[in-house]
Amino acid sequence: MKEVKGGITTAKGFKAASTAAGIKYKNRTDMAMIYSEVPCNVAGTFTKNIVKAAPVKWDQHVVYDSKQAQAVVINAGIANACTGEEGMEYCRKTAEKIEAQLQIPMDQVLVASTGVIGKQLPIDCICAGIETMVPKLSGGYESGHAAACAIMTTDTHEKELAVEVEIGGKTVTIGGMSKGSGMIHPNMCTMLSFLTTDAAISQPLLLKALQADVEDTYNMISVDGDTSTNDTCVILANGLAGNPEITEENEDYKAFCQALHYVNETLAKQMAGDGEGATALFEVKVIGAETKEQAKILSKSVITSSLTKAAIYGHDANWGRILCAMGYSGAQFDPEKVDLFFESAAGKMQIIKDSVALDYSEEEATKILSEPAVTVIADVKMGDATATAWGCDLTYDYVKINADYRS
Repeated sequence: MKEVKGGITTAKGFKAASTAAGIKYKNRTDMAMIYSEVPCNVAGTFTKNIVKAAPVKWDQHVVYDSKQAQAVVINAGIANACTGEEGMEYCRKTAEKIEAQLQIPMDQVLVASTGVIGKQLPIDCICAGIETMVPKLSGGYESGHAAACAIMTTDTHEKELAVEVEIGGKTVTIGGMSKGSGMIHPNMCTMLSFLTTDAAISQPLLLKALQADVEDTYNMISVDGDTSTNDTCVILANGLAGNPEITEENEDYKAFCQALHYVNETLAKQMAGDGEGATALFEVKVIGAETKEQAKILSKSVITSSLTKAAIYGHDANWGRILCAMGYSGAQFDPEKVDLFFESAAGKMQIIKDSVALDYSEEEATKILSEPAVTVIADVKMGDATATAWGCDLTYDYVKINADYRS
C-alpha cells in the first residue's frame, strides 16, 4: 500500500464538482457533488444520536434498501436537521434534480448536509447549484480538492487522502474527503466522510468492512463531547479497477480493509487535530489492558476530559487529571498499578510509575507538551489489549467560535 496525491476523484471513474450556491456563506463554495461513471455498491454508517437529520434518514434508505448509489450531493452551512417533513421533501427534491440531470434513479442518490440545525434549506439554491455543477464534473485532482474545500464549515483546512494497494493483481485505489471540527464525539460526530474506491467488492462485505473500521477510527475521536445529528460516512465502490470481485474474507479482503483503515484513521486524526480553536492533536494510547473494550473506554474518557484538554492547551503535565478521567470512565482497573508517559516529537518521558509521580523535569514535560501533536500512553498492566483515541486541546477560541456560531 502507498499513499498517493489525491482524494475523492483519484479512484477510476469518479468525478467531482463544487460551486458557490449561496446557501449560507458568502464569497465561498458551499456545495459539492461526487459522481461515478457507473453504479456503485454502497455502504454507510451514521450518527447514533436519536435526533437524526433528514439527509441521514434518506441515506440510510439508500444504503440499506437500494444498496447501490451513483451520486452524492453535499451542502455546507445548513444541516437540514430538525426540519420535519419539509426537510425530507428537500432530500427528495435534491435526488429528483440529480435524476433529471444525470439520469440516475433517485434512490441511488445520496445527500448530505452540515451546518446550523433547525433552518430549512433554500431548495432553489440547491437545485441551481446542481445545474451548475453537473457540466463541471471532472475526474481531475483539482475538482476533488475543490470539493473537499466546499464542504467545510468551521474547519480550518480541507481533509483528503488517497492510497493505492494491489489486490488480485490489479492496482486498487481508495480516496476520501471529510469535514469535521466541532460537535465531534465518539459514536460519530459532526463529521461527513466520503470514500470512493474502484475495487470490486460485494456490498455485504463493503458494509462489513466499513462498519468494523469506523469503530476503531471515527468512533475514537472527540473534540467537545457532542454527538451530532448529521454524522455520515459512506463509501462507493464501482469495480473499475478490474480485480476479481471480493466476495469472501480472504487475503484480498484483508488488503482492502488495511487500506481502508489507513484512509479512515488519517482522516479521523485530521478532524481531531482540527478541532474548533485547537492548537494540538491529543492522542491517548491505553496499553496493557485486559480487553480492547476496556482500553477503548479508558482512552475515550481521557480525551473527553475538559480538564485534561485544558491542561494540554496550557502545556501543563497535570497527570492527576488523566488518572481521574480514567477512574470515572466505568472501566475497572487497579489505580495503584498505572504507568503514565508523555510523548511528542520533542521526546518521551515517564511521569508516574504505579500511580506515583517520578522525579521528572517540569520544564522537559512542558517542552514535550508544547508540540502540535501530543501523546499520552497509559499502561494499566492487565493484559495485551490496546486502543487509541484522538482529540484536541480545549482553548479560548473554542468558546468564541461556538458562542456566535449562528451569527
